[in-house]
Order: sequence, then structure tokens, then C-alpha cells
Amino acid sequence: MSKAVRYRRFGGLDVLELEEVPEPHPGKDEVRVRVTAAGLNPMDWQIAAQPEMAARFGITLPAGFGSDFAGVVDEAGAEASGFTVGDRVYGGAIGRSVADFVLVKTPATTLWHTPDGISGEVASTLPVAGLTASAALAAIGVQAGDTVLIGGAAGGVGIFAVQLAKLTGARVLGTASERTFEFLRELGAEPVAYGPGLPDRVRALAPEGITAATDLFGRETAGTALELGVAPERISTVADGPALPGVRATGAFDAKPGALERITDAIRSGELTVPIAATYPVEQIREAVAMQAGRHVHGKIVVAL
Repeated sequence: MSKAVRYRRFGGLDVLELEEVPEPHPGKDEVRVRVTAAGLNPMDWQIAAQPEMAARFGITLPAGFGSDFAGVVDEAGAEASGFTVGDRVYGGAIGRSVADFVLVKTPATTLWHTPDGISGEVASTLPVAGLTASAALAAIGVQAGDTVLIGGAAGGVGIFAVQLAKLTGARVLGTASERTFEFLRELGAEPVAYGPGLPDRVRALAPEGITAATDLFGRETAGTALELGVAPERISTVADGPALPGVRATGAFDAKPGALERITDAIRSGELTVPIAATYPVEQIREAVAMQAGRHVHGKIVVAL
């Protein structure tokens, strides 16, 4: 037997259970990953709480939990390709990553080799957040000379978006609560408090104006950018909700090929860091999700298996 976090009804933290499940083994074209770490994302608890969101990802009850993982290939089917036993890997498996084992069909589009010099803990935070940040910036063509406003800059996606935008040579303004200001400055962003009056605070910080914006949480940043005269095609959003006319809605699935490789190269070179806010043992999955869902996390939450 093996362990996996599962839920049998939709709801809050109380639906999550660490259960014993039969140990899976790969089919002829699959590999099995022994998971050592699983990075959490807001979408994980949203899927567990919202049947309509679960349906969008093809998840039905009873269901597993989590999206991102890292570990080591420990079994491979006779016709599996691209990976062999002993390979360090990381990847995405929506609705089943917080478990001792994950099966992945090959050839794989959601499994990558973990580069030397990158820990499994860090690798487990990359797929959803890294791809989402990359897609959000690519959608609006952030480049050197831009002044870009990033909404939700201190969150799990925001930490990647801020640093990736800085690597292009752009000036970065990031919305956050005041208690995260120093954290954002360390990442290279100029912090600005979210909430009523945001357009005036942005004007004061960048009187020459902003040229692009990405809203990683809600619609406040996108609306502010429109009010400040940013062209809609230079504004992106990643959160669910009513679309704003002309604004580019995007997400991880829109990321360009090679996006994660560029991120891991930047991590290895020291140009990009991945702040880990906390690591919890899988037995404390409810506490880990509670911290993630609190929306006041400075960085990523990881579950250790």
C-alpha cells in the first residue's frame, strides 16, 4: 500500500484526507515517479472546493489532490521513452500530485528532468507557477524599457513574474500588502499597496506612466492599468472572472515551449530565486493548504512526502 491525499466530497479543508491506497505500477508506456515533494497552488484547493472548476479539469469524485510534484523515476514500463529508472524529475499531474507515487504516460509533455543544482523542493514549485508567469508576461510582450505593473506580486506566481520581468530589463511595480514590501524589494520590484486608490499610488510612483500590466489575482490591477491608459492588448489576466474587453486572458497552458527550461537556467545561474515560505509533512496537508489559501504567503508552500 501507499499514501495519497484524497477527498470524497467538495468543500473546505475538512474534506482532505491522507489515505492508504493500492500501490500503482506503470503500464507499458508509463513511468512511475516516487514523489518527494509537491508544490501547492491556489488552483489545488479551488478545485477541491468548487465542482464546476473540477469539471473543467476532468476531475470527478473521489479525487486526488495537488498539481505539481518532484521526485525520482523508480519504475518504467517496457515501452516507456525519454526517462529511465533513477532519473530526477518534476512535473504536473492535476488532481494527483500529493501522493507517494504518480504515473506519467510517455512521451511526456508534463514531465521534465530536474537539472543538476536544483533541489526537488524547488523543482516541485515550478510547473504551474512558472508556466503561468511566463505566459502572462509573454501575452503582453514585456521587454526592456517597459514599466510593468504586476498584481499579486508577492504570491506564488508573482514571485516568478516579478523576476522574469526584471530579467527582460523592464521596470517592475508590484501590488501587495505593506507587510510584504521589503520581500518584494528583495526580488527587484517597487511595491505599491493594493486596494482603493491604487491608480493614484501608481501615478505617484511612476508619473511617466506604465506601459504594461498583468493581473495575477482578481481584476483590480487590470482595471487600474486601463484607467491609466494602458492599451488592453498590453494587459493580461490569469484569474477566473468576467473578461475585460480587449484584455488578454491567459494561463499555464499558453506558455511557450522552453519556458521552464529558461526558468531553470535562470535559477542555476543565480538570476532567479524561488522563495519557499514553508514546507509541511504530508500528514499536515490541511495546515499546508490553510496557509496557501490564506493569500498572505510570501513565496511557495511545499508538501514533503
